[in-house]
Amino acid sequence: MMQSVKHWLSEHPSIVNFRWSHTQSFGSTWSFLFSSIAVYVVAATTLHTFLSLVLPKRRRVPLGPIPAIHSLCVSLISAVIFVGILLSAAAEIRDTRWFWHRTKTITTPFQWLLCFPLGTRPSGRVFFWSYVFYLTRFLHLFRTFFTILRHRKLTFFHLFNQSILLCMSFLWLEFSQSFQVLAILLATLLYSVVYGYRFWTAIGLPSACFPFVVNCQVVLLGCNLLCHFGVLFLHFLKGGCNGMGAWGFNSVLNGVILWLFLNFYVKRHLRKRNVDDVSGHGGSSSGRSCGSSEIKSE
Repeated sequence: MMQSVKHWLSEHPSIVNFRWSHTQSFGSTWSFLFSSIAVYVVAATTLHTFLSLVLPKRRRVPLGPIPAIHSLCVSLISAVIFVGILLSAAAEIRDTRWFWHRTKTITTPFQWLLCFPLGTRPSGRVFFWSYVFYLTRFLHLFRTFFTILRHRKLTFFHLFNQSILLCMSFLWLEFSQSFQVLAILLATLLYSVVYGYRFWTAIGLPSACFPFVVNCQVVLLGCNLLCHFGVLFLHFLKGGCNGMGAWGFNSVLNGVILWLFLNFYVKRHLRKRNVDDVSGHGGSSSGRSCGSSEIKSE
């Protein structure tokens, strides 16, 4: 059983012989990336504006089981990517360890996860799963439209965050950027848990007694921040990591996302606490269910 999983997720010829190419890989051109982001932003803002004009402000559009099915699909696909890139990384470490002594850049598997040797090209197992991860970013965009239809809201933070994450996953492939293996492992682990939780609550099962989704996102941002310091340390200590130009650009974007994330959720938390303080006079909040403390992250 395990051998079959390894074959299909890390040793299949399509995975081993993968190469990121502008002529052979779907969605691999800069024009496709920019046009996709533009279509996404225009479609989301148009839908939000249209609904604001034709429907009452608090009128929601029922979507039935579609959001639950979407969450389940994203969770399962993320779990497959997590296992696939984990097995592929182990296989790449096994097959390329001999080359590390020549580069003198990395000496341990963890250093390889943080810092690709100079000259690394976007081909092979881990870049196949990086490509799959890039394609799944388009699946995440549908959640924006679910939010507009169900909750009648659209924020700059959400549009910016989704667009930048799509852009960053493209840059990982285009410039063979260091750190992407760890980033994909962390992200897919988070997505499999968070979207599995969203599916759990969407089918009517009880939610957590704390802001589960927000806490998971904070953990991911914290891990990414620590890993970025690790990449920078290895780059100057070991003589260079591949794709550092793209890494620097991604670091700036991650910093902007972190600032917007903290600003957005701190404001929501303060607003929610003020509402709770008002409704809690006379002890009326004591009978509130645990699930009410969950802050929705759309």
